[in-house]
Amino acid sequence: MTDDAVWDWRPGGFGLYVHWPFCQAKCPYCDFNSHVSDRIDHPRWQAAFLQALTHAAHQTAGRRLDSIFFGGGTPSLMAPDTVAALIAMAARLWTFSPSIEITLEANPTSVEVAHFRAFADAGVNRISIGIQSFIDRDLRRLGRKHSAADARAAYDTARAQFNRVSFDLIYARQDQSLAAWRQELAEALAMQVDHLSLYQLTIEPGTPFAARLDRGGLHGLPDIDGSADLYEATQTLCKDAGMPAYEVSNHALPGQESRHNLVYWNQGDWVGIGPGAHGRLTVGGTRRATETWHAPEVWLAAVARDGHGQQRDTAIAPEAQFSEALLMGLRLSSGIDLARYRMGGGDWLDSENLECLVSEDFLWQCGARIGTTEAGRPVLNHLVAQLLR
Repeated sequence: MTDDAVWDWRPGGFGLYVHWPFCQAKCPYCDFNSHVSDRIDHPRWQAAFLQALTHAAHQTAGRRLDSIFFGGGTPSLMAPDTVAALIAMAARLWTFSPSIEITLEANPTSVEVAHFRAFADAGVNRISIGIQSFIDRDLRRLGRKHSAADARAAYDTARAQFNRVSFDLIYARQDQSLAAWRQELAEALAMQVDHLSLYQLTIEPGTPFAARLDRGGLHGLPDIDGSADLYEATQTLCKDAGMPAYEVSNHALPGQESRHNLVYWNQGDWVGIGPGAHGRLTVGGTRRATETWHAPEVWLAAVARDGHGQQRDTAIAPEAQFSEALLMGLRLSSGIDLARYRMGGGDWLDSENLECLVSEDFLWQCGARIGTTEAGRPVLNHLVAQLLR
């Protein structure tokens, strides 16, 4: 790879991801790096986060920061002082974009909602609420600690405190009919939310739901055709409400797309700190993948020992970068510009299969830009495999 053909991360932007690894309880469908702990030493965690953040800034000095995302786990369980300290430190280490997006994920329990004002005062300007359902029975099945009434109250509080509000819902749940989902989604859209993340329930290996399914439990899940009907209804209802899908599972009013997630999908750079956080950094013209230690105590010990919590920092081969770019970029309705991804003179695209997939209406092509159609989006992984030589 020549110096003038190195990866250019700048069109995708630059972000910071902070992973808070703790939750009040582990949801049975969740395979994220989250842990339940009765005792959390908040001053110790704040000091470790600040140390890891300072270390990461050494490789990215002079950059403009477009977004900060506090994810988890349940970051609304963080001490607001820690959130404030991290935002203030980030402002000293990098230049903030004038329109920087600072998002914090929250659950709609009364304890967490009580901290919304403090988070807003700390600098958070976008909240993402894990509502998941407006049906109490289904919330209990999903292992959630809030009620439907809690969810509605949390949304109202968030609307009063933050300029931008998003929330998540899960569908394709047990015993969920198409009519019931349409009614539930219509209620969500009527709340005039800025952004919706709508996920089909997926049974991930190693989760309690997976074990229950293996034992013959977890009855009432939709079959393939039923899931497809739910997905199609989701797309139609959101589009008719002026919130079309800008990504496979995400819908937004115009201009309210998640800028942080767009950094991921558009193959920008981002720093990842906290247990289990991943990052992508272009250093010296080379795109690198970083990963931190997963276990909270191991991460804390690594930061104390090394000044950072990274377990791996590896260069990404151009072929692997292209594959990742396809998988991430084709999630977007706007697609990707192939010219940007022909790095170092390499071309790993199967042009014959591209033509075939376009002719079969799974992909669209406009010049060097390609994207998935409505028919292609549900089978994205298959399309990516067909596009690679």
